[in-house]
Amino acid sequence: MLKLALVDDHKLFRKSLAALLGTLEGVEVIYESDSGKDFLSFLKENKDVDIALLDIQMPEMDGYTLCGKVLNTHDTIKILMISQLSSKETIRHVMQSGAHGFVTKNSEPEQLELAIRNLNTTGFYLGPELGSVLKDLMLFQQGGNELQPDSDFLSDREKEVIRLICRGKSSAEIAEELFIHQRTVETHRQRMINKVGAKNFIGVIVFALKHNLLDVEDLS
Repeated sequence: MLKLALVDDHKLFRKSLAALLGTLEGVEVIYESDSGKDFLSFLKENKDVDIALLDIQMPEMDGYTLCGKVLNTHDTIKILMISQLSSKETIRHVMQSGAHGFVTKNSEPEQLELAIRNLNTTGFYLGPELGSVLKDLMLFQQGGNELQPDSDFLSDREKEVIRLICRGKSSAEIAEELFIHQRTVETHRQRMINKVGAKNFIGVIVFALKHNLLDVEDLS
């Protein structure tokens, strides 16, 4: 059973979303709140959350700050940011926060379910909003200390793993398709994250696109 937490200060939206999520097979909402601070307190005593859905605009603590605090102490939790905002600036902040995915509040229920399923299987979700602006985002510092990779910085196998992950393949499915062990797939993922100094796998994709190691077409 996939265990979800929901933090949003708009009660009607939060309750409606919790009810919707409760209809999904294999999904259970185990916590909901209007307060980021309350959620952090909950996590001190509860380690069962798999995915946390966080609103961005909240009065006491915004979603970006909450995301960072959650991941500092519970780095296995996947963070899905939800918001009415969908500007490039918003998405840039979402990705810099270390979140694993983003959906807008006017998304179709099917897109929300897809995001949750992808977070569970691949560890991130690249929806239409994220995918459309990835190439434009400059998430890494400019200047002399910036890593300038050669064209072979990522191996052909690593690029192949990225493409398959972006198509929603789980590690087990990738292993089967490439005729390698699942543990090898996980090793490739972690090695790429370490190579580029990213917070999560979305950072790897942004890095690869920015430095022309992958094309946007490779991700679809």
